Amino acid sequence: MYPKEIYEPMKAELTVLGFDDLATTSDVEDALKKSGTTLVVVNSVCGCAAANARPAVRISLLNEVKPNNLVTVFAGVDNEATDLARSHMVPFPPSSPSIALFKDGKLIHMIERHHIEGRPADVIADNLVSAYNEYC
Repeated sequence: MYPKEIYEPMKAELTVLGFDDLATTSDVEDALKKSGTTLVVVNSVCGCAAANARPAVRISLLNEVKPNNLVTVFAGVDNEATDLARSHMVPFPPSSPSIALFKDGKLIHMIERHHIEGRPADVIADNLVSAYNEYC
């Protein structure tokens, strides 16, 4: 587990945008039962989360069309919640950061770490916006 002073600001980058922080398995279960579209960000302390994933999510939410529900789990901090969220992302292997879009509880779009690492935030945001425009 990471010290709070390290991960709290990283969580806040998403919660200030309106993301619900899912810290328990009950939180995850409740979030994925919601109707409509739900964006799940598996957050992390790694550099590609800071430089690419979180900025991409922020940029993508400037789009007129966006998911109904915004939620996040934090890998390496809220382990049980993260494991449960990832179990809904099968067949994709666990990775962090990662970004998943669900519709009525079913996975419909996935961005894995290898799609995030080394890619500019605006390219990742474009991918998300395309998914929003198609599914939301």
